[in-house]
Amino acid sequence: MKIVLASGSPRRKELMEQLDIRFEIIPAQGEELISKEVPEDIVGELSNQKAEEVAALLIKKGNESVKHNTFETAVIGADTIVVQDKAILGKPKDAEDAVQMIMSLQGQIHSVYTGVCVIVVSMDHEMKTVCSFVERTEVTVYPMSEAEVREYVATGEPMDKAGGYAIQGIFARYIKKIDGDYYNVMGLPIARLWQVFLKEQKG
Repeated sequence: MKIVLASGSPRRKELMEQLDIRFEIIPAQGEELISKEVPEDIVGELSNQKAEEVAALLIKKGNESVKHNTFETAVIGADTIVVQDKAILGKPKDAEDAVQMIMSLQGQIHSVYTGVCVIVVSMDHEMKTVCSFVERTEVTVYPMSEAEVREYVATGEPMDKAGGYAIQGIFARYIKKIDGDYYNVMGLPIARLWQVFLKEQKG
């Protein structure tokens, strides 16, 4: 089975490479349309949208070719959000936005949710959702002064990260505790993905 990651995230690419499987990347490009309010439902909806978009693209390409697919293709969609006091923190709009995000996280416990959806495109160009789940991790951040926050933001690391930080980067110095999957905070709970789907495919 062919594996496609519907994400251009360098972090997700790095995590998938740790699984020692062959995969290719076709990033979802569509606008994120949110109709849900509960964090678990939001990431579930968005991960499904991303997987569906790329699966539909593969079907379109298959229908335009002379031959049908010679193998099934599994498309993995994922979406991650950070939630603090019921507020959803996306990627910072600018440096000042990043400062405000991290100031809201410092000294507090927040939650990171990642939704994962796997859609299989059959050799007959039909799509079927075979795996869908949401992982939650709680992260405790040490107290930080505004000067520390601004020094961190000045590194540029927060600018393309949900919640304005990278747990695997410089921000590691401020992580007091995590309760749950570390890789989930990076953007993809690879162990759960492996156990519920990829392990079976490789075996």
